[in-house]
Amino acid sequence: MTSKTVPDTLRIAIAQLNPTVGDIAGNLAKAREARSDAARQGADLVLFTELFISGYPPEDLVLKPAFVAACEEAANELVQDTADGGPAVIVGTPLKRKSGTHNSILFADGGKVLGERYKVDLPNYGEFDEKRVFQAGPEIAGPVNFRGVRIGVPICEDIWGELGVCETLAESGAEILLVPNGSPYYRAKMDVRHQVVIKQVIETGLPMIYANQLGGQDELVFDGASFAINADKSLAFQMSQFEETLAVTEWKRTADGWLCTEGPMSKIPEREEADYRACMLGLRDYVNKNGFKNVVLGLSGGIDSAICAALAVDALGEERLRAVMMPYRYTSKDSLKDAEDCARALGCRYDIVPIFEPVDGFSNALTQLFEGTKEGITEENLQSRARGTILMAISNKFGSMVVTTGNKSEMSVGYATLYGDMNGGFNPIKDLYKMQVYALSRWRNTHVPPGALGPSGEVIPQNIIDKAPSAELRPNQTDQDSLPPYPVLDDILECLVENEMGVEEIVKRGYERAIVERVEHLLYIAEYKRRQAAPGVKITKKNFGRDRRYPITNRFRDRADRG
Repeated sequence: MTSKTVPDTLRIAIAQLNPTVGDIAGNLAKAREARSDAARQGADLVLFTELFISGYPPEDLVLKPAFVAACEEAANELVQDTADGGPAVIVGTPLKRKSGTHNSILFADGGKVLGERYKVDLPNYGEFDEKRVFQAGPEIAGPVNFRGVRIGVPICEDIWGELGVCETLAESGAEILLVPNGSPYYRAKMDVRHQVVIKQVIETGLPMIYANQLGGQDELVFDGASFAINADKSLAFQMSQFEETLAVTEWKRTADGWLCTEGPMSKIPEREEADYRACMLGLRDYVNKNGFKNVVLGLSGGIDSAICAALAVDALGEERLRAVMMPYRYTSKDSLKDAEDCARALGCRYDIVPIFEPVDGFSNALTQLFEGTKEGITEENLQSRARGTILMAISNKFGSMVVTTGNKSEMSVGYATLYGDMNGGFNPIKDLYKMQVYALSRWRNTHVPPGALGPSGEVIPQNIIDKAPSAELRPNQTDQDSLPPYPVLDDILECLVENEMGVEEIVKRGYERAIVERVEHLLYIAEYKRRQAAPGVKITKKNFGRDRRYPITNRFRDRADRG
């Protein structure tokens, strides 16, 4: 091929789409629609995200030969589509080969596969366990020759690890690096991604396009926010976060290599907005992808159920949420009013189902068995379990998914009732500490996030934000009767959970040793409850479940005298 036939301009489309794990036909249809859109915009090439055909992460579905075969069949249909003379494609799919089952891409143009590439560096930490189902690529393959341009295609972790995949591609003659990713959200993840890409750009001297998946998949939220960094380390383009979109970018060959001359420059949301939108997207996709028509939650007049109600209306629309107040003799007039005001502000259906009779019925049934004992937590939990049973009955009768509403502070120390307020199918605030719940509530009262279906204005009554939190299971109860103040508790928990700090380190921050040791003890003994909790959106770097896996049976305590 002569230099005259090598293009000086490339129009590369980045398909930041929302696939569904296991919906092979649906994902193929999405890919075809995106390619047609890219063709209308004059794109030469469409870059899809990691394992787009299967959806990511497919987990143990990859162990089913029929699943892998169906994915490759669908990917080959997309390959054949490129015979129409339109854009080429880079599409992710699992592939079964002699060397094993690989996390792969097919690079196709003109109806033919120009190259297969396999992920070399398989992540096996935090939320990732790809070594369980995939084999690493047996070697670092070189760039693919696309119409005279040598394109390197490292896959996600290949740019994060230390195996030198990008350097090898550069040494093999790559002119530009296109990276399909399945990178889930956690707070401040965007800065981390930018730094990872800049490091590779510096080491290789090549521009890099980072295409990231969009959408909720169980506990993970993929936030999109695809971008590119030029060879001079400048931001080439930035796509939107939490929004499904396709962007066509233009690249020109210069004396110093390829340079992006056209592409979007979207603003990335600040902390509270990003967290809120992640929770909203995670809830929306969990409900819709699992086929629920609507949801139900217990609206207590407290902050946690209020923000979950707001998230549900924003994610699904007011007509798809039923809020249920379930008062007992300890429910305050303020709570009754606050719950009604919240439901009215959100415009959702609001029902009141008193629990006097079921709770008294349980108490009467247990009178003889409990004779001679003092009332306490057992009787309090009967209230919570009566409410949980009512919500599950509504779920069974009407097909509504129960949204459970416990925050990370409560779940950390076991301040929740199994088969009671823990009942539910999904928890949008599971990975938010209590003070973060307050921060997001205040943010939502003054902002309407893009894509939200809920109203503007104050949707969480100010009294809910201002009043002392209480489970209202006994007279004049507040959470602080049995827990440290939430600012103190949250900081200690972040030290223990997010940072794995020792008790001595935390005490040096100014806390009483007895309080720190008690919080650590509560954290450990509540593990059995967390194992039975509903899934929920991952917001922090270390959520319960995928990222933090502690034994239920565990006698370790961090004490100075343990030896």
